[in-house]
Amino acid sequence: MTDDVKKLAKQVIGKTVVSKSGKRFGEVGDIVFEVKSGELIHIVLKNPTQYSDKLELEKSKTGEYLVPFSAVIAMGDFMVISEEDLL
Repeated sequence: MTDDVKKLAKQVIGKTVVSKSGKRFGEVGDIVFEVKSGELIHIVLKNPTQYSDKLELEKSKTGEYLVPFSAVIAMGDFMVISEEDLL
């Protein structure tokens, strides 16, 4: 994401995650980041849809779907991700 606007985690958690084409993946449940650098690594999906079940997304140790933060292309009312960056 090239946008330099800072957002608090509480402003992002709960947002609906969608693809550029409007396919719904679920909601942002949590954010995984590198403690030392502050780099955002993954978005943890909450309430994943059947569509996200079909994708071969990485899973956390507890079985939650992880979306690489590098796939995020926009944040506003929704968290928009690039599906191509997931494959």
